[in-house]
Amino acid sequence: MIDTQVFAEHRRLLFDVAYRMTGSVADAEDIVQEAWLRCREVDADQVANPRAYLVKTITNLSLNQLTSARARRETYVGPWLPEPVLTTPDAGQEVEMAESISLAMLVVLETLGPAERAIFLLHDVFGYSHAEIASILDKSEPAVRQTATRARAHVAARRPRFDVDQGVRDQAVDRFRQACVGGDLNAMMELLAPDVVCWSDGGGKVTAARRPLLGADSVARWLLGVFAKPESRGAELRLAEINGELGILGTVNGQPVGVVCFDFADDRITGVRMQVNPDKLRGLSR
Repeated sequence: MIDTQVFAEHRRLLFDVAYRMTGSVADAEDIVQEAWLRCREVDADQVANPRAYLVKTITNLSLNQLTSARARRETYVGPWLPEPVLTTPDAGQEVEMAESISLAMLVVLETLGPAERAIFLLHDVFGYSHAEIASILDKSEPAVRQTATRARAHVAARRPRFDVDQGVRDQAVDRFRQACVGGDLNAMMELLAPDVVCWSDGGGKVTAARRPLLGADSVARWLLGVFAKPESRGAELRLAEINGELGILGTVNGQPVGVVCFDFADDRITGVRMQVNPDKLRGLSR
């Protein structure tokens, strides 16, 4: 078996790969656990590079999970959003690594095929060469290069913008929080772009919009209506770093009940993503 200490040294990397592959904290943790069980059965003398073996194992387990997850999402109630995680600022983190964990980017990655997603992440985010990825996925290097080019173009056409000053973004998020707490429609409207889109994921477990909401007036009125409901009045809304970006964390008696994350363009909020499915909030306590 692969040494426990060796596995522990790479555990964070394995979770990072699995989470970006699946967009699910629960699935990523299950995949890491399955990888550990497999490592206990392998002959360590046959593993020349434990890190490479572990990444190959986690990638292929993630590909298997993606296939079954896509089938489940065909019957998912309402918009599907990734599971959020609380993060901490890391000034030394590479830009691609930081952007790849944002909810907006995880949504973009959902539009890739499983193999495209794996190749894009392993090459553009985790820095593996085309040759290394070919070995991990048991594909030819030319095929990996071709897929990588296609995936990169697909992501580039859809990737979220990060050109708004971080200080401006953070101030807007705090003003959004204050507008929600105070039920201030005018303040909310000032923050939202005219063509803003709002997605809310309740998974059929809690109340959420079954379809994306379009336009500043519709989005603002719906959001303030949600926060004005009796079951929402006891919630505390605070600022928190969620998937690498400042967002809003809602708690009741200290327990997470929802998060709100944002897309920006030209100093206005262009996208609002609200995750309130209780099954997808467990990762916030990691």
